[in-house]
Amino acid sequence: MALKLTKEYIFKFYLNANHYILINGKKGETHPHTWEFACDIILNNDQFVQFNQIEKAIDTYFEKYQNQVINEFEPFDRLNPTLENMAEYFIRDIRDIVLDQGGILVKMESSETPTRSYILSYAEDEDFLSDLEQGETKSLKNIADRIAEDALGE
Repeated sequence: MALKLTKEYIFKFYLNANHYILINGKKGETHPHTWEFACDIILNNDQFVQFNQIEKAIDTYFEKYQNQVINEFEPFDRLNPTLENMAEYFIRDIRDIVLDQGGILVKMESSETPTRSYILSYAEDEDFLSDLEQGETKSLKNIADRIAEDALGE
């Protein structure tokens, strides 16, 4: 049986912002956090990886929230900006950003403290599995093309 390896990268992003939580209809105290979002990404090509493009695209996404009150942004103006709600909202947009950069988002680990994380994974998602299969097919084609070019002396 052949060993199957996947190549994954983890990119970490930090969001410094404030928020408050509504508990039983009462507004809690506005307080700061440094949230960490660790994105586990598979790159679906065999070309040189330009990490800065992926990092810049996701940093740009988080930029509007930096040093702001999260509750002032949709959907958090009506949805409690808990760690879980923020992660579930952000992961959809980050998945699209990663796809645009030629990668596949496997999972995202979100933390508001060093001791507690919330993990969302696409590992069982049909779209993820399809994207992964297409990426593998593309990689195999690239390898076959290089072998053919080498054999023909191109």
